[in-house]
Amino acid sequence: MAVNVQPLQNFVIVKPGKKEESRSGIIIPDTAQEKAQEGEVIAVGPGRLGKDNVRESMDVKVGDFVIYPKFGGTEIKVEGNDMVIMPENQILAKRTD
Repeated sequence: MAVNVQPLQNFVIVKPGKKEESRSGIIIPDTAQEKAQEGEVIAVGPGRLGKDNVRESMDVKVGDFVIYPKFGGTEIKVEGNDMVIMPENQILAKRTD
């Protein structure tokens, strides 16, 4: 999924996991759900400039599935989709399977 927003420095854009649905097929409203704590990295900034003016490499790349804090990042809308933008250091882990 290509997006028309490019994060700066060490920021990443994450598409949160799927919305919850009950067994009977009723979609649970966002206000009644817990926030997603896992999502797919959609866009990655170039990395932060270090003190020596050398870019630090990023540990995540587009397509990685990551785990982040329940209230981490800032919610934004990109092309009508809910996304979260956060600095890379807020990401707790990336899924390796």
